[in-house]
Amino acid sequence: MPKQKRHSGAKKRFKVTGTGKLLRRKAMNHYLGKKSAKRKRSFGRQHDVDPSDTREVKRLLGGGS
Repeated sequence: MPKQKRHSGAKKRFKVTGTGKLLRRKAMNHYLGKKSAKRKRSFGRQHDVDPSDTREVKRLLGGGS
């Protein structure tokens, strides 16, 4: 049986911590002038994946995570 491949889009977008928690980045694109600096800074940080999405993200990342 060949190896299972993980989803190449998901592996670029999500990170699994040592404790098994899933992290993601927030989207930031246009109309940045009206957004506060604090809000724009928070877009760059890692945020937890919502509990309702963790099962699907783990499936995309493969069995190892």
